[in-house]
Amino acid sequence: MKSICINNNIHYVGVNDRKKHLFENNWPLPYGVSYNSYLIKDTKSALIDTIEYGSNDNYLNNIERILEGSPLDYLIVNHMEPDHSSMIECVLRRFPDVKIVGNAQTHKILKLYFNIPDSSLLVVKDGEVLDLGEHKLSFHFIPWVHWPETMVTYDQTTCTLFSCDAFGGFGTLDGSIFDDENDFEGHYKAEMLRYYSNIVGKYSNMVQKAFAKLQGVEIKMIAPSHGLVWRGNPGRVLELYSKWCNWESEKGVVIAYASMYGNTEQMADLIGAKLGAKGIPVRTHDVSKSHVSYMLADIWKTKGLILGTCAYNTQMHPMMEHLCNEIKLIAPKDKVLSVFGSSTWNGAGVKALVKYAPEMGMEITGTPLEIMGSATFDKLDKAADEFVEQFIAAL
Repeated sequence: MKSICINNNIHYVGVNDRKKHLFENNWPLPYGVSYNSYLIKDTKSALIDTIEYGSNDNYLNNIERILEGSPLDYLIVNHMEPDHSSMIECVLRRFPDVKIVGNAQTHKILKLYFNIPDSSLLVVKDGEVLDLGEHKLSFHFIPWVHWPETMVTYDQTTCTLFSCDAFGGFGTLDGSIFDDENDFEGHYKAEMLRYYSNIVGKYSNMVQKAFAKLQGVEIKMIAPSHGLVWRGNPGRVLELYSKWCNWESEKGVVIAYASMYGNTEQMADLIGAKLGAKGIPVRTHDVSKSHVSYMLADIWKTKGLILGTCAYNTQMHPMMEHLCNEIKLIAPKDKVLSVFGSSTWNGAGVKALVKYAPEMGMEITGTPLEIMGSATFDKLDKAADEFVEQFIAAL
């Protein structure tokens, strides 16, 4: 492994994981993921976060090689999720005199998972500074971004923010770890939005508080625990997070539908065509084909949402119910919602969608578009025009 000096004796010692299929056993990783860990070599040395256990066999050897016989003095734990912390016991075995730095909440969780003696723990307070020699590290608590113990570490000397899960993204770091040496807009941006909407979005109000807390802090580099290291234009990722955490939407509509025999699908395509004819961008998902992770990312960034379902066992289709439940969990705001669907007997699917809308924190715009039986042009054309007109007016 080759270590990368990102700034003034700060070394990147992270790794790529291309083997894991699902992040948190839930979110697809078609481009893999990186686990970013950083080693500051100073009068006192500090390792900031670890990697997921088993993702790389040379991690500790690499750290030892950079230290060149010097001790590892501190291991700073910004966040206790296993993709950042599951190597802690291995670090302790290799460097038994290391002090594990975290806040009081961190140490409560440490005790639940690891047999770590109190003598190895160093509890820090919000705003406290740890002096490594040239580098001065301050700790800033950002609870619920996205666990209660989460904090960030700020190097006052280089103005580097070690932001843990904040400002992270899916995708391995191929060729270079830096934003100014990668195609962010063409490749990483979509995966960063998916990461935000899937992992962090639920806690957007807490992200806003974290922004307020760091107001006025000079940031020249952002070094997250997943994804690109921002040295060329850290303002870009700050801009995006500010937009996403304030639920600022782009022009467009997501249509997500569940259809067993094609009638609800035909309704979705007709609605989409009529919206497109009005110049509105449309992204359509079959909930039985598209993974919910991608649908949530599209829903997060667009203003309009139209959900359609067939009836299924006197309810909405199970895959539509799954999407609705995930929307409820991530709680996007300021969306314009309409619903549609088809059935054979009693319109149960649409009724279930209407009933579930308040659970998602949304109100339905206009009159739901419903048909019984086949989706013929005669049944749909005029009714779909009215449905789309009501929706556009609300947009």
